[in-house]
Amino acid sequence: MKTLIVEDEFSSRKILEKFLGKYGKYEVAVNGQEAIDSFQMAWEEKEPYDLVVLDIMMPNVDGQEALKQIRAYEKDKGVVGFGEVKVIMVTALDDPKNVVEAFYEGGANSYLVKPIDNEQLNQELKNLGLI
Repeated sequence: MKTLIVEDEFSSRKILEKFLGKYGKYEVAVNGQEAIDSFQMAWEEKEPYDLVVLDIMMPNVDGQEALKQIRAYEKDKGVVGFGEVKVIMVTALDDPKNVVEAFYEGGANSYLVKPIDNEQLNQELKNLGLI
């Protein structure tokens, strides 16, 4: 499994790296613009991500906007449905508005509230068919 971890907060990023590293290769972006650029570069190199773990609150471009741009890029490439990258949104805010935006406007596959519980993340990976 190839994963893009998008998290601006150091300790949260390290937790995700440690957990997801046991399932395969991962790369890190610290803001939404880096996430978009990394996603597009991986596609151009014909090594797309299987999973993007995307924080919502970040500098420059937030996670919601990054997700919309990732989905727009996939649509432009003719990728829809099962071919789309799996996206787990993470946030410190358990806010219904963010949940609705992530799922219905952005096309997220899952949504987790920090602090991320390893068992919960493991279950989400199973639910998404990644492990």
